[in-house]
Amino acid sequence: MLQNRITRLFGIRHPIVQGGMRWVARAPLVAAVGNAGGIGFLSAHTQPSADDLRREIDHVRALSDQPFGVNLTVLPNASGFDYDGYVKAICESGVRFVETAGSNPAKYIGLFKEAGVSVIHKCVAVRHALKAQSLGADAVSIDGFECAGHPGEEDIPGLILIPAAAAKLDIPILASGGFADGRGLIAALALGAEGVNMGTRFMLTQESPAHPAIKQHLLAASERDTLLVGRSLGDSSRVLRNKVSSAAVDLEKTTGASHEQLQNLTGAAQWMKAFETGELEGGAFPVGMVVGLINDVPSCAELIDGIMRQAREILTSRLPSLIDG
Repeated sequence: MLQNRITRLFGIRHPIVQGGMRWVARAPLVAAVGNAGGIGFLSAHTQPSADDLRREIDHVRALSDQPFGVNLTVLPNASGFDYDGYVKAICESGVRFVETAGSNPAKYIGLFKEAGVSVIHKCVAVRHALKAQSLGADAVSIDGFECAGHPGEEDIPGLILIPAAAAKLDIPILASGGFADGRGLIAALALGAEGVNMGTRFMLTQESPAHPAIKQHLLAASERDTLLVGRSLGDSSRVLRNKVSSAAVDLEKTTGASHEQLQNLTGAAQWMKAFETGELEGGAFPVGMVVGLINDVPSCAELIDGIMRQAREILTSRLPSLIDG
């Protein structure tokens, strides 16, 4: 086992975190990650209401007695989400860990801390991480340019962003964006992180609710098969390259598309439905560049066991063999 501040914070065996992916991060996946020795995060705004979130929290507990958390992504341009209700449900349900993301978490961190909830804030810039630390976050997840979904607008890859953050932060760091195996875990630790936060890799597991046709399609993708939509609006999102996302990029280049026009093509409603139906051209699926490193659909237990086995082999055999005694 690799033990450090992240494993001690969460009370887990392995420094591996399943990120709170919208639509994908549901109870069966979260419970399976916890049972395998990592920690999973439910997606709060996947649930239609605060009461639905309470039921999903109860569902995790029915499947596992291991630690888990809830992701609270506060979308600055979205309406219809009962964020205050989600926060109340999290605190009253006795959830011990929250991953905040999106907008500034200042409004909620105090409430979580009062309820004894540890807060991990996901961010895409060192300055945002420092702000989260000053607000009382217990850890940060640093999302590099390689990540699925929103990488920010500064295009800083994890190879630079992780050590830059580690040099300035006192709280522990999770490396996010571009991680799928034991090689990535060891690299993240070497760069100054104390664990990895993985989304795309956990999307391609047996317990993930994504349609089998989508999973098989992603297995065939390479590291070149993602693109950024929304860049012209300062709201970049990394998604799978397909007819829908390519059309969105063309629209941005030729006409200067509005937010509403892009939403009609790449909005969450479309890709969430496609995740469920298996329609390969049904939306712009959030996927990280790391999809090009994934070639199987294991169970969460098989995945985490494999990551840790590979990490141990690197630490005990490959790296020591490079040292000239």
